[in-house]
Amino acid sequence: MNIERVAQLIRELLVEFGEDPDREGLRMTPSRVARAYEFLTSGYQTDMNVVINNAVFESESNNMIILRDIEVYSLCEHHMLPFFGRCHIGYIAHTKVLGLSKLARIVDCYSRRLQIQERLTAQIAREIRSTVDAEGVGVVMECRHLCTMMRGVEKQNAVMTTSSVLGSFHHDEATRTEFLDLIGMKFS
Repeated sequence: MNIERVAQLIRELLVEFGEDPDREGLRMTPSRVARAYEFLTSGYQTDMNVVINNAVFESESNNMIILRDIEVYSLCEHHMLPFFGRCHIGYIAHTKVLGLSKLARIVDCYSRRLQIQERLTAQIAREIRSTVDAEGVGVVMECRHLCTMMRGVEKQNAVMTTSSVLGSFHHDEATRTEFLDLIGMKFS
């Protein structure tokens, strides 16, 4: 990303808003916003092999592995406003497991792009499945969207829930139910 160019565009945007980008409170805003967007969209420049960093380990276990309540922060691609919440991941390994921190790093990599929650959920599930050749994967994400909260319908308490279930999590109702029970998702 060309930080100087993005800062110039933000400066022009401030002028379009009717602001004076040279006033004390806004002098550094263009460069701060440019650096913030560089971080918030860093997933585009992230190499998944570097993220995984050979943290795939042989395992004889075929138990369900779950990591719950991973914080998620992303920008919606429709309004470039934040959405945020929690991600829950479960998978059943064949012969390989992934280092624990790598699950959260995969979430970060895909969430640091302009996204829709539905696609983000599916990308995480597919990445985990392909990385460890998992028998099955389940990803559930619960997020609040500022584009829904502070504009448009202005619904402050709306939470969007998305899921992506692959392999045995998709085909086997008992496996899917076990995953949902273990992450605390109760459906009647």
